[in-house]
Amino acid sequence: MAAKKTAKKTTDTVAKKAAKKAPAKKAAVKKTAGEATTKKTPAKKAAVKKPAAASKLKKAPAHPSPDVLARAAYLNYRRRVEQSLPGDAHGDWLEAVAQLTQG
Repeated sequence: MAAKKTAKKTTDTVAKKAAKKAPAKKAAVKKTAGEATTKKTPAKKAAVKKPAAASKLKKAPAHPSPDVLARAAYLNYRRRVEQSLPGDAHGDWLEAVAQLTQG
């Protein structure tokens, strides 16, 4: 009696494994003459909203080109000279970098 139960268990597990490996066959559906063959369009996925905290984070500012920096430094120099303020070219350049990277 015990031998029959173990034999049945092994055949059941073999059948289950074979069923998992074999692709499931789809039942054939007959279409009537009035039915049109149309393709179903896949449903659109809902847009995933980003958390509020992530959108508030500031991105690193882009580095301005050397030409843009040079023009801003020149304008700083002109303003400094017109207003008779102390300073040098290096300070004008650093001020231009600060102005352009702040936004």
